[in-house]
Amino acid sequence: MRMSVRAVQAAIALGLCVLFTGPAPARAAGVFVETNPSTVPVGDEVGFRASCDDNLTAATVTSAPTGKVTVSPRYGFLTSTARVPKDTKAGDYQVTLRCPDGATATSTLHVVVRISPARGPATGGGGTAPGRSAPMLIGGGVTAIAAGLILAVLSARRRRLG
Repeated sequence: MRMSVRAVQAAIALGLCVLFTGPAPARAAGVFVETNPSTVPVGDEVGFRASCDDNLTAATVTSAPTGKVTVSPRYGFLTSTARVPKDTKAGDYQVTLRCPDGATATSTLHVVVRISPARGPATGGGGTAPGRSAPMLIGGGVTAIAAGLILAVLSARRRRLG
């Protein structure tokens, strides 16, 4: 199978074009809005990260718990934070991004009730915790150290004598 001179030249030209121009530049992911974290307890802050076709101009993000929030350009995205009020009811809320050019995107924010633990975690019986057994444990440790020292002294004396 023979290739013509023109086909060889075209293949070389295409190879050089790819070599010197490199891969195509990355494109923006489009118009989107996301929350971080996506599930937030009432009273906590939530972060918004969004993208419009033009991320050099501020846009607005609206949700029922946080109201209207302006997201500003930062690190190539539009970002901001807001606090979910403590009187917000638990549930799923729609988050809407409105770009300056009219484009929109939506996401969901999950709000949950804050629950405080009534007591610490169950991590064992607490046998080594200070209390009634502490003097006995300390006394036992001191006795064991003293017995070891006495045995060491007797062993050293025996070697010298024998």
